[in-house]
Amino acid sequence: MPHVADWKKEKVADLENLINDNEIIGIVNLADIPAPQLQTMRKSLAGKAVIRMSRKNFIKIALDNVDKENIEGLEDYLEGQPAMVFTEMNPFKLFKILEDSKTEAPAKAGAIAPADIVVPAGDTSFPPGPILGELQQAGINAKIDKGSIVVQEDAVVVKEGEAVPKDVADVLTKLEIHPMEVGIDLLAVYEDNTIYTADVLEIDEEETKTNIATAYQNAINLSVFAGIVNSQSAPILIQQAARDAMNLAINANILTSETTDAILSKAYAHAMAIASKLSDDALDEDLKGKLSSQPVAAAPVEDNTEEVVEEEEVAEEEEEEDAAAGLAMFF
Repeated sequence: MPHVADWKKEKVADLENLINDNEIIGIVNLADIPAPQLQTMRKSLAGKAVIRMSRKNFIKIALDNVDKENIEGLEDYLEGQPAMVFTEMNPFKLFKILEDSKTEAPAKAGAIAPADIVVPAGDTSFPPGPILGELQQAGINAKIDKGSIVVQEDAVVVKEGEAVPKDVADVLTKLEIHPMEVGIDLLAVYEDNTIYTADVLEIDEEETKTNIATAYQNAINLSVFAGIVNSQSAPILIQQAARDAMNLAINANILTSETTDAILSKAYAHAMAIASKLSDDALDEDLKGKLSSQPVAAAPVEDNTEEVVEEEEVAEEEEEEDAAAGLAMFF
């Protein structure tokens, strides 16, 4: 059996202890992160998470040695310059903190564009000079206008997924366009026997809040329409029942302390409707005064069709019967 150096054993043992002592274990990629920015990110995680850089084979051995179900699945995410992160923080919160800590960085020759890199139209503030040729060589439509170099239209200089050419990288740096992001990429996280990948951890907070609010409202609506009583639907169901009871009592002319005013108003309206049909000789001065204060109804549109006339006559008869019934309540 080949001899294993003590320092290697210590490295693996340190990782094993951290894995056993923490509920949340993640794999991150630290490739292409400048040392000063990495130190800044470490400080931002102080007291929240511990980052351990190590060789891939040390990480694999440590994951295989610990007794946590499914944790060996993290081995599939050892990419770039891998490191392990240990925390008690919620995986989604950890992912957001790491994403928010990323900073813009200039593009280097050969780097892969994370999205289309665009040079926007506008004044570059550069005076006429060699840079005009550099811009044009990079595929940017630029010209001299009023003593400075102006980009005529938005130009996509590198498409998503393509490598950045050196001449384009130089131009972008001179224009102070920093299309790259530098930060810790969280590739996967282990929690409660489950591995969450970056695409699962990356959520739109506003969209999620909206979806939860919509689901909550839909659940309340379902409870109300189905008559399911719970702490949220009970107040709405009681209000609905109170309205239905009030409407029933008013339509059935059941006098209560709550319905009396509404029923009297309905009877008054019916009485006025009948009074408006009577001749002036049948009205006293009080009724005449009340009728004169009523809004004047618009004159009906004349129609010579016999069928319409018949329908109007039937409607008037029904209206008079209803009005008579309302007026009878006063006697």
